[in-house]
This record gives sequence, C-alpha cells and structure tokens, in this order.
Amino acid sequence: MTGKKKVVVFGATGNIGAYLSVYLKDSGYDVVAVGRRSSDNGFFATKGIPYYSVDIKDRNSFECLPKEDYYAVCHFASTLPSRYAYDPQDLIESITIGTLHVLEWMRECNCKTIVFPQTPSDMAKYHNRPGLIPEDAPRHFPLTGDHAVYTIAKNAAVDLMEHYHAEFGIRFFALRFFTIYQYHPNAYHYADFKRRMMPYRMLMDRASKGLPIEIWGDCKKAKEMVYIKDFIRLVKCCIESDSEGGCFNVGNGWQVTLEEQILGIIDVFSPEGNKSPVIYCPEKPDPLQNAFDVSKIFDELNYRPKYSYIDQLKDFKQEMETEPFAMLWGTKEDYTE
Repeated sequence: MTGKKKVVVFGATGNIGAYLSVYLKDSGYDVVAVGRRSSDNGFFATKGIPYYSVDIKDRNSFECLPKEDYYAVCHFASTLPSRYAYDPQDLIESITIGTLHVLEWMRECNCKTIVFPQTPSDMAKYHNRPGLIPEDAPRHFPLTGDHAVYTIAKNAAVDLMEHYHAEFGIRFFALRFFTIYQYHPNAYHYADFKRRMMPYRMLMDRASKGLPIEIWGDCKKAKEMVYIKDFIRLVKCCIESDSEGGCFNVGNGWQVTLEEQILGIIDVFSPEGNKSPVIYCPEKPDPLQNAFDVSKIFDELNYRPKYSYIDQLKDFKQEMETEPFAMLWGTKEDYTE
C-alpha cells in the first residue's frame, strides 16, 4: 500500500472493532476510531488514533466527524443479542437505521467501500446439517428465538447496502460468520434471553482448575472456529481488494470437532500434572455443526488463515494473561458475578 489511506472504524470500542482499529493502524492506515461510548479512557490516543463518540442511531451525532476523504468504513457498531437484554426496537434502530445513517454519511464524504458483519442466521435453514452453508443463496430469517428480529435487521441493512451499491457505487463486503473467537474480560453473554458464561470460556475455566469436563453427544461433529487475528486480516483483504464485493462466508476451510475443541482446551489451559479428566457422554445431546463454503474469500480476496486451532488457544491464553485492552475494556475482575 502506498501512502496512508484513511479508514473509519465504527464500533471501535467493541470486541472486533478494537482489535481491528489497532491492527489497521499498525498496518499503515490512518485510522479514525468511532464508538458510542462518551470516552475510550484515552486508549486510542496511546495508539496514535483519534477517537470520536457517535451514536449511529442519531444522524446529527455524525456532525462531530471531520469531513475528509475516507477510503473505507468498517461498520461494526450495533446492538448484539448476545451481549444485552433483548430489545427488538433497539436492534432495528441500531442495525438497520444505524446502517442507513452510516451509508448516508459515506455518500456525503464520497467514501466508496464498507465492510459489515452479517449474521449466519440469514442461512439458518442450512445450519446443523451435512454439507456446506452456501454464500449466495436467498437470505431468510428464523421466525422465533432471540435472533429473529436481529436477523431481520441485518438483512435489511444488507438490502440497503445493495441499494447504495447500485445507486451510488458504494461497494460492500458483508461478512457472514459464526463466533469470532477472542479474549475479552467479559466472559458472559445472553443466550435464550438469559445471562450466562459463554460455553468455551466455561470450558477454559474448568480446564484451568483441572476439573472434569464432559464431552456430549457425537463428539466428531465439527464447526467453524475463526480467530480474531485472522478475521481482522480478512477485513484488511476486503479493504484492499479489487472485488466488487457482496456477501462472503467467513471460515478457515477446515472445522474443529467437539472432541478436538475440548482436548485442545485441556492441553493449553490445564496445569501440568493436573490435566482435566474427560468424561464421554454420548447419550447427551449432540453439539451443533456447521461448515461454510468459503471459496469466495479464498478466490476473490486471496485470504488464507494463519492460526491453527491450537495456535488460537495459545494466543488466547496469552491475551488473557496480558489483557492488552484493559485500558479500554477493564479486566476480568470487573465482570465477575
């Protein structure tokens, strides 16, 4: 890349946005960090990144952003059903209306590229079944559950981006992914409208204490496990690509079985001499399985993952120990029940 191109990261204080902002800055981009929080605790200034507080639900709040030439927008700002109590109106306002505001601001700034996180629930009928989840099948949404309105809002946001691409030449990269695995001091999320520890964080916690761990159901069923430091590399590939954009599945080209997941966690997180014993429980419910067709990110974006599953776990453990975003997010002690 020649010269410094200016990239705006909306949702910069969030799980993905923080890692992405720092990575793009380190990669030579001129990064502008934008978040809803009134303060980032001075974190981004330590990285040489300006920070602006913008509520994307409020079009007027964009006025604080400098009117400059922006090369791309990474739009990772919205409410997540896994992080907050269920609020359908907030989901529509933060995802759909918020994306409309971002696109309008981009149009005014003549910014022509946007990267956006799409939910895999728009392909829900292909989940937990053999075969690859397609990239360009017609989108749909689950009729029930905590991801129904969330998916409706995400689909509408993608529809808006398709319109702005056709009408104003703004290309979009809607990245469809399951969990992006990364360390955050908050080990809790909302599932089925209830706050609980994320399953993989619970497994890490048990392994670190040498406690027994059960492996349920058909332990050979596998799922996508993408690491944050690979994902932010993919976002950079989108920004730098000559592709016209569209919807892209995000995966590694390989999946990890439940057995491999748990044995890996025990290997990395259990102390030497006190490894967690494994108890196989085939009579219990099977784990979810999923596998993406990722041919487009491989062929169009020239992307390949760098982190093996074990490499992910080792780096995760290091991040847990060093807490590089403590100034922004706090530490694990701030999120205990």
